[in-house]
Amino acid sequence: MEREQNQDRHRSGYNADIVDATLNDDNYLEETAAEVAPRYGMENDRNGGTAENETSAAGGRVTGYIALALSIISLFMLPVLLGIAGIIVGFIARRQGATGIGAWAMGIGVVSVVLGIFLAPFF
Repeated sequence: MEREQNQDRHRSGYNADIVDATLNDDNYLEETAAEVAPRYGMENDRNGGTAENETSAAGGRVTGYIALALSIISLFMLPVLLGIAGIIVGFIARRQGATGIGAWAMGIGVVSVVLGIFLAPFF
């Protein structure tokens, strides 16, 4: 019987002597771990920001203006196609940091698509 238990312990991939010695102490039965990964988006808190973040915000602003232009143009021609493009590019702009411009572009794009689908067939 004892021989079968020892074989099972050796098959499972741990050293039975070490594990049994630590399990005899009742103070340490729980498993613990420490997080070693840095928190997402907290790379340069000490510096107060980097040039990369400022460049990203400028790129988001440009993307936001492109989305806004697509959405406004979609009110006058190709409402479904350009409206959907304005919504998608507006979402990308919001993700890049231009939240206001991206939201306006998405809102105008949705209005354009709704008007294009439901009102255009009557004219």
